[in-house]
Amino acid sequence: MTVAPLILDVPKPVNEAPTITPLTPDGSDAFGRLIDAANAVFSNAHRAEQRFISGTGGLQEMVVERARADLALQIAAATTQRVVTGVQTLFGLQV
Repeated sequence: MTVAPLILDVPKPVNEAPTITPLTPDGSDAFGRLIDAANAVFSNAHRAEQRFISGTGGLQEMVVERARADLALQIAAATTQRVVTGVQTLFGLQV
């Protein structure tokens, strides 16, 4: 029995991965850069879906990009929940 290797039907996109610069020690503009990175991931997923719909992209590429976007959304939701919990704890402290 021979098994043929899986060959992607679409080459990997060039220069579409978001670049995330390291956070500065003082945290200046860190939130904005994180929002920009998440937006880039969502945009990549949308473009992959549009390419698949138009017939120029592959199913595998679309599924991978959508999974990346779903993971980014889960991370953003978990981070938001942690921040909200921290702020509520600070407001609950008696001074």
